[in-house]
Amino acid sequence: MGRRYPFARRIGVVVVALLLLIGLEALAVADASDGGGGGVGVGEEGGGDRLSYKKLSGIIIPGYASTQLRAWSVLDCPYSPLDFNPLDLVWLDSTRLLSAVNCWLKCMLLDPYNQTDHAECKSRPDSGLSAITELDPGYITGPLSSVWKEWIRWCVEFGIEANSILAVPYDWRLSASMLEERDLYFHKLKLTFETALKLHGGPSIVFAHSMGNNVFRYFLEWLKLEIAPKHYIQWLDDHIHAYFSVGSPLLGATESVKASLSGLTFGLPVSEGTARLMYNSFGSSLWLNPFSKYCKADNIYWKHFYEGRRGHHHTHHCDEMEFKSKYSGWPTDIINIELPSVHGFEAYPSISDVNQDINSHQECGRPVQLSFNAREVSDGTFFKAIEDYDPESKILLYQLQNFYQGDPVLNPLTPWDRPPLRNIFCIYGTDLKTEVGYYFAPSGKPYPDNWIITDVIYEFEGTLLSRSGNSVSGNPGAMSGDGTVPYNSLAWCKTWLGSKVNITRAPQSEHDGSDVQIEINVEHHQGKEILPNITRTSRSKYITYYEDSESIPGRRTAVWEVEKAPHRNIVRSSVVMRELWLQMWHDIHPDAKSKFVTKARRGPLRDVDCYWDYGKARCAWPEYCEYRYMFGDVHLGQSCRLKISSVDLLSLYL
Repeated sequence: MGRRYPFARRIGVVVVALLLLIGLEALAVADASDGGGGGVGVGEEGGGDRLSYKKLSGIIIPGYASTQLRAWSVLDCPYSPLDFNPLDLVWLDSTRLLSAVNCWLKCMLLDPYNQTDHAECKSRPDSGLSAITELDPGYITGPLSSVWKEWIRWCVEFGIEANSILAVPYDWRLSASMLEERDLYFHKLKLTFETALKLHGGPSIVFAHSMGNNVFRYFLEWLKLEIAPKHYIQWLDDHIHAYFSVGSPLLGATESVKASLSGLTFGLPVSEGTARLMYNSFGSSLWLNPFSKYCKADNIYWKHFYEGRRGHHHTHHCDEMEFKSKYSGWPTDIINIELPSVHGFEAYPSISDVNQDINSHQECGRPVQLSFNAREVSDGTFFKAIEDYDPESKILLYQLQNFYQGDPVLNPLTPWDRPPLRNIFCIYGTDLKTEVGYYFAPSGKPYPDNWIITDVIYEFEGTLLSRSGNSVSGNPGAMSGDGTVPYNSLAWCKTWLGSKVNITRAPQSEHDGSDVQIEINVEHHQGKEILPNITRTSRSKYITYYEDSESIPGRRTAVWEVEKAPHRNIVRSSVVMRELWLQMWHDIHPDAKSKFVTKARRGPLRDVDCYWDYGKARCAWPEYCEYRYMFGDVHLGQSCRLKISSVDLLSLYL
């Protein structure tokens, strides 16, 4: 107990501290006369003074279901001693969920058509950092629902000022357009950036996780319509120094389809049917649906100037690869569904192609099995096909047409190009067993439990396999995803890299550099996967860095693939936080000699990184750590601490 951080004091440290965590990267616009010799230039002001760490802010955009919702009503719950009063927790209050689930649902459900609250109860997102740290605070439930708490702990440990970290929680139940219409969320987000600049005098670091990246993407497009075109890039450069995209479903996630058809409980004590009803009432339910990388919507940016913001649908344009490739760039078909036999054309009034397929394969009244790829999920073909068998499909079609295809700013179900930001770091986990396709069949039960999953297709380390053991046809990627989002969706940000990429593979654990492998100026062809020609051992978990600082002058792009890092816990990964910290420290240091922090070695940086080596009967990493007992230590490892007289640890990473 009583931990100390001697290295922090040696460097004066609140300086080091701030920039290390969520991306409080001290950065800057390189002076034109800098010549590009050193590391990333840190912004300079008037008299040439370097940008101080005190001028930086970190802005956190949480993911789906990662913001607390609080009641904004008085609701009497019959047969339960727990009523809802204003500011009571709704998402996530496990006590009320267990004791009065029907009452709780009233505060969670939205009208699926107009996204209004239930007549008896309404909920609104909480504000501030407390809204994203623990969703269900408590001795038992707190650790289980912890999201950003560990992140904030690092901030406190390293002396980061409280007003330097800004959380921007949102109502994750709403579609993008409704976030703006009901809550003016994107106006508030713009003001948050501008307030941070005025408060601290420097740009902000954006840290977004999961669906938070979708929200940030929409904000960048919405901003184009709020700022004069000639000032747009300047506004971004002034207000955003770096963007850390973590676990971003850039092409969607297949679990969203499962949630829409059979329900996804997220571990809550509710039935899958109840979870399905709740999920499909949210306008955001389709925001994470998978879509094709070959199809883009028309750019309506200029139409706003000539036609005004009238409602119109985004026209999809698919290139020839969409029709040459069988699975829309995904490993396999997203949905394989068995439908009851039908007779006649009227069973599918909206898509004749499917009708013809059904009628041509219909034999003796046997069920018909249809398959749908990512494009057919995102453009509504699938929901039209099951229209006569599932009342929920009409709701989802309405939401798709009004909240996505008819969105006045952007159809989010289209791939996005590299944002015009100075520094982008795309970070995600790999090599975990991840769902990429499903087989559905009628369950024989009434709605909402009318579908059952009969088989699941997984990707795992370059192969496809099924839950049933049946063989699977498809095009597996070189790696698998993070357990939630498939690899092809996570790795879409690799297309943001240029034609020459430096690749480094290093162990995640502390190492002396002997196992670090580097490839310089690897050829990267747009549209083609880029993979390192590097070996690895099964004994270690690695991080693979793809770094490009040359293709776009004044811009850096990096992709970090973190082996075995699960989607939901990556924001709590000490390895990811360490790498962010070192990159930030490197960026602000005047002696930095490279564009990115060196990967040559990794040693302990905090007391908690030191541990006892029982084989050698001493603290591991003796050049950094020493045995130093303090009152309250209960085991040997706790007494291993950084040496007070050790050399400046961070100077090793310049």
